[in-house]
Amino acid sequence: MEFSILLVGHGSRAEQGNVEIDAFANEWRTQHPEWHIDVCFIEFADVLLDAGFDLAAKKSKKVIVVPLILNAAGHVKMEIPEHLAQARMRHPNVEFIYARHLGASEGILSILKRSLQKTLATIDMPDPKTTGVIVLGRGSSDKVANGEVAKMARWLWEETQHELVDIAFTGITFPRLESAVQRQVKLGMTQVCILPYYLFTGTLIERIDKQFANLQKQYPQVNFALGHYFGFEPEIYTALDERVLALVNNKQQQQMMECDGCYYRQIAQEHGHGHQH
Repeated sequence: MEFSILLVGHGSRAEQGNVEIDAFANEWRTQHPEWHIDVCFIEFADVLLDAGFDLAAKKSKKVIVVPLILNAAGHVKMEIPEHLAQARMRHPNVEFIYARHLGASEGILSILKRSLQKTLATIDMPDPKTTGVIVLGRGSSDKVANGEVAKMARWLWEETQHELVDIAFTGITFPRLESAVQRQVKLGMTQVCILPYYLFTGTLIERIDKQFANLQKQYPQVNFALGHYFGFEPEIYTALDERVLALVNNKQQQQMMECDGCYYRQIAQEHGHGHQH
């Protein structure tokens, strides 16, 4: 086989999250029956990184590793590269090519805009001037990853008539969802649309559902609407296609991640401070 693809999902404690990633991979296979696509996970699954790399190496001398991840934080910058380096040592005759994560893009913006319109429709399309929007991301200790969420929120503001488009995070960093809602209510928003910046379901999506129910009780005078995570949107498939085809056709060399070659990352790895769960 000329090449194979290893799709790397995050993995979730909630089984349905991993089921959705497998279903996503199956749909991608139907779109490209000529491609061989395997799936592995970073955590909380049966087939993790090392097993996924070994499986793919048995099937092809060229493996394109595609992270199915929105923002580049510790998993993308540290953990996957560490396991990838080990896989290259185990399989010296196999070429492993690391594709870029999804990141902030026009495609992601299109998904957010469509999600916003669907969410507004559930509350009868109110005036955007009195309807706040909150883009709700996972949250990371990596400022670049958090910045990608902020970038998409700004782009969304640029292309809509909503006066308030804020960001919030479900963990690790701030602001959290409740603080963002408090701010918007104080500034006079009578409706608030919450747009999860997530690919698939999982424990954090379940947490968001509970927070949403609590907010409805806490602010009975405000009309809340909750969007859906991205899931199987066509722009996600298109982005993955572009990454694979660019590498297969040699139109694009393997790109460096933001911190590839970073002296401080090297020191951190040498002192045992690589990615930790």
